[in-house]
Amino acid sequence: MFLDIKKLELHPLDFKEEFQPGVIDLGGEAKQYTTLKASGHAEVVEEHHGKHQIIKDIRLRGGLSTGLELQCARCLELVRQDVQRDFELLYRPLGADAGRDELSVTDAEAEIGYYQGDGILLEDVLREQVLLALPLKVTCREDCKGLCPECGKNLNQEQCSCSREIEDPRWAALKDVRSRLEQKSGS
Repeated sequence: MFLDIKKLELHPLDFKEEFQPGVIDLGGEAKQYTTLKASGHAEVVEEHHGKHQIIKDIRLRGGLSTGLELQCARCLELVRQDVQRDFELLYRPLGADAGRDELSVTDAEAEIGYYQGDGILLEDVLREQVLLALPLKVTCREDCKGLCPECGKNLNQEQCSCSREIEDPRWAALKDVRSRLEQKSGS
C-alpha cells in the first residue's frame, strides 16, 4: 500500500492491512509464519523551518502483530516467536534536514525517517518495524547446549564422542612460558 503525500494532504487515512507470509521480505533474519496484521493512521503534518519554509512530514501511528520463526543462537533450531509492536513514526522528505547544523539527537528525533518522491510504501515501514522488534539473540530454551564445536552435532538431541579440551586462547602466552620453564628445568 502506497501512502501518497498528496492524497494524505487532502484526507488522513486509517488503514487495516493483512500480509500473508512471504509478501514482505524480512531477509535472512526471520521467516514469517502467520499473517502480519497492521492497523493505524497516516496523516500529513506541516512543520515550519524558519519563517518561509514549510516541510510536509508523514506521521504514522499504529501497531502490528505477526508470528516469526527465528534461529536459536546456540543450536540453530527454529524458534517460533510472536511479535507485537506499536509505533509512532515521522517521515520527512529526503534532504529536508540538509545543511542544518549537527545537533544531538533527542528520543523524539530518533523515530524520524525519510521518504523520497511522493510518499512511502507501508510494506517498507512494516518490514523495518518487524526487524526492530526482533531480539538480539534468541535461544530455544534457557539450558540449550548448542552445537559441538568439533563435529557440529546438536548436543540437545544427542551426545557426541568428541574430546572437548576447552582451552581459553587468552592463556596461551602463559602456557608457552610454562612449557619453556619446564624445558629449562628438565635440561
